[in-house]
Amino acid sequence: MNVLLVTDKLIMGGAENYFCKLENELSHPDFSFYYAAAPGELYRNIQEKQRFTFLHKKNHILNLRILWKLMTTKNIKIYHANSLRMVFYAVVLSCFIKSKFSIVYTKHNVTLLEKYFPYLFRKFLNKYTSKIITVSDFEKYQLINHGIESRKICTVYNGVDLKRFEYQHKKNLPQKKVGILARISKEKNHDFFLEVADACRNHPNITFHIAGDGPDFHALQLQRDKMGLQEKVQMLGGVNTPEEFLRDMDILLVTSHREVFPMVVLEAMSVGTPIISIDKGGINEAIDNGESGYLISEHSKEEFCNKIEYLLANELKRLQLVKEARTKVESNFSLKRMIECTLAVYLKVTGEKIGSQTKERSMVKDVLNSDR
Repeated sequence: MNVLLVTDKLIMGGAENYFCKLENELSHPDFSFYYAAAPGELYRNIQEKQRFTFLHKKNHILNLRILWKLMTTKNIKIYHANSLRMVFYAVVLSCFIKSKFSIVYTKHNVTLLEKYFPYLFRKFLNKYTSKIITVSDFEKYQLINHGIESRKICTVYNGVDLKRFEYQHKKNLPQKKVGILARISKEKNHDFFLEVADACRNHPNITFHIAGDGPDFHALQLQRDKMGLQEKVQMLGGVNTPEEFLRDMDILLVTSHREVFPMVVLEAMSVGTPIISIDKGGINEAIDNGESGYLISEHSKEEFCNKIEYLLANELKRLQLVKEARTKVESNFSLKRMIECTLAVYLKVTGEKIGSQTKERSMVKDVLNSDR
């Protein structure tokens, strides 16, 4: 059975990193896997380049021709789309390919069709998809509220490479670092991060660090300078080793206006960096407030600042949080679990039976039953 995974382009982002993880790790004796995407910096992460096909960034007609050729020559039976645009591609291709194939769609973010034309969004997904993977239960129930058939939807959480994002005990140094790791764009709300830094201005032992690039990088830099925070807030740009940045931070903040299920939360929990996060989307499925991190209900710079001060002054509480966080990641959010559960979706689409001899097989069966 041949499976094709497609995404828009290999730029730095959650959906694209998810795609690369699947490319690196998917393996099953009954499946052969193929991959396609437009270029981007994450191409360096693709391991099986002989099974990878380049798409064009903007030429949709050309992309359809490329995919048609790939799907017919490889006899693709499962088409796994990592964006709604790629689902549209699959529907068009189904009109020209005689052999039937199933469409699996992993939903990573809010789409324009969903936002402005919910009726068309519902009709489209209900008609054409065999299975929809959501990366949080929050997103799953959002789709059900939109009228998507619940039997089509299952949650497969993003998974952390526990070896790469290995836990590391932090040295209790006098200088403390508070960081944020996110694409610099409006929805991540870096302006609020600057407000929190400003509220902590009178703490000379705390510095703030922004890792990431994006369309609003220079505007944010100007805003930082306007607030007189050049010495307080460092802007590092894009980072190629997020695990090193996260280990270097004493606290990670998540300040977004909206979120589905940010991967950086799990990565910080894995390496032992405590998190103070706004309570948005599915973040509370990873963080138990007061047990594996802190959740704050609204964008209050005073509350964020108070929690930063409390954590930095209470070493025992910090250790309790990071220990519980690492345990939760190991149990529920490992990369191994994500791969097993994704394979389970493919097996269900093809109608294959799943054995129950191991703990992993039992876990997979739980995922398959979760959409009933």
